Amino acid sequence: MGQRYIKIREEDNVLIALSPLSKGEKIISNNEEFLLLEDIPQGHKLAITDIEKDSNIIKYGYPIGRAKSFIKKATHVHTHNVQTNLNEQIEYSYNKEKATQLKKLWESENQSNEELFINAYVRENDEIAIRNDIWLIPTVGCVNKIATTLEFWASEKIKDTNIDKVVALTHPYGCSQMGDDHENTKKILANLVKHPHAGGVLVIGLGCENNTIEKFKEELGTYNPERVKFLIAQESEDEISDAKKLINELIEYASKAKREKVSISRLKIGMKCGGSDGLSGISANPLVGLVCDKLASYKSSVVLTEVPEMFGAEQILMDRCVNEKVFNDCVKLINDFKQYYIDNNQVVYENPSPGNKEGGITTLEDKSLGCVQKGGKAPVEGVLNFTQRINQSGLLLLNGPGNDIVSTTNMSASGVNLILFTTGRGTPLGSVVPTVKIATNHELAINKKSWIDFDASSILNEDKYLIRDQLISYIISLSNGEIKTKNEINNYNEIAIFKNGVTL
Repeated sequence: MGQRYIKIREEDNVLIALSPLSKGEKIISNNEEFLLLEDIPQGHKLAITDIEKDSNIIKYGYPIGRAKSFIKKATHVHTHNVQTNLNEQIEYSYNKEKATQLKKLWESENQSNEELFINAYVRENDEIAIRNDIWLIPTVGCVNKIATTLEFWASEKIKDTNIDKVVALTHPYGCSQMGDDHENTKKILANLVKHPHAGGVLVIGLGCENNTIEKFKEELGTYNPERVKFLIAQESEDEISDAKKLINELIEYASKAKREKVSISRLKIGMKCGGSDGLSGISANPLVGLVCDKLASYKSSVVLTEVPEMFGAEQILMDRCVNEKVFNDCVKLINDFKQYYIDNNQVVYENPSPGNKEGGITTLEDKSLGCVQKGGKAPVEGVLNFTQRINQSGLLLLNGPGNDIVSTTNMSASGVNLILFTTGRGTPLGSVVPTVKIATNHELAINKKSWIDFDASSILNEDKYLIRDQLISYIISLSNGEIKTKNEINNYNEIAIFKNGVTL
């Protein structure tokens, strides 16, 4: 039997159950033995000392909340006896000396003389792709069914080519939107048109929508007419027939692409957690953090998002900002998202979800401190708005919510080649780019083999750097096109565009 429970940091006053623990079971902590007074579910916390009312609960070396009432040693620590410490207004200050020290420490721990390479498609703008797809992008939800009909037809046409898939990126927007919502829809869709994985793109419009093809072309800017084609359904007598002709031209063009050897520094990776549990911040997220550190040391771009799930752990990221401008951008990122909640009369800290709580996550601080583990210890090199594309290497913060489909869409639109998606509860969701599902616990990896690509639970009992290198090897094979993720095999490719304001 493997390790049954874990104390993450020496200063913690709770242990985490790695498997279900039973009342009366013997626990050893700080060279002291005691018997459990209650059952402790997997992923949940137990007190290793008496905790007075209003005293902090310490996990990951940081407070995750405070005791609502006296908590007796050897008992369950969770939502029934813990409340958040967080509030809406926090003052932040930049510590240049600390940021410099943390960067030097990170650099000393992440030195490598070796080089890593992948075989990728190099596009005409010098961006790389690890997939060669045909994307059908509606400018408005009214033509979604046209796009899905064409996807089904075209998927048969590519069987003897080097094209990986044809996918219709359906969504409900593009009309009856105003202001920022309308602009953001255009920007996200334009960024998806520009994505290097799309060897060919057919943009399908209706003709009377707000997001007209003419206006959309203005947002798109310069494009290659062999790679990007347009169809306005209202102006075509037979839009399906006309679209098929255009798709055939796109297939012919995209089929000419060839893989070539490139440095892994050119790879762009997104990081996401969804359906989290109490083991997310102990197994899968720290594993992804190790990968983040390694790839950032190679000058790859690594993107961390889910801003609401930084609340309570944002200072950890702010302390690693490489300069005061990036620090100020990070502060704005956090405060603007808090203001978004306040403007909509919502509680800033109404999180975690019911599934998170069932899995052992108690407060937003608990969730956030686990979430930011995916960023490892790398310096924060920049902050991106959710309609911006990746423009530099290293660890980047991307604006956006925690919602799984919206945040994976934001990362895909920013230009990531693949997404490392950790999960403790499990989810079948997949973005339009390869989405690597990483299980926090072995039971999930076994029970949901059709969803899960990598089992991170072994990091609890084996050398963490060995498991890190196994995941990096997986990423290289995936990037080379030698293997596919479960979301690719299942043909689960979804997008959702962030919406804020009025629908007409």
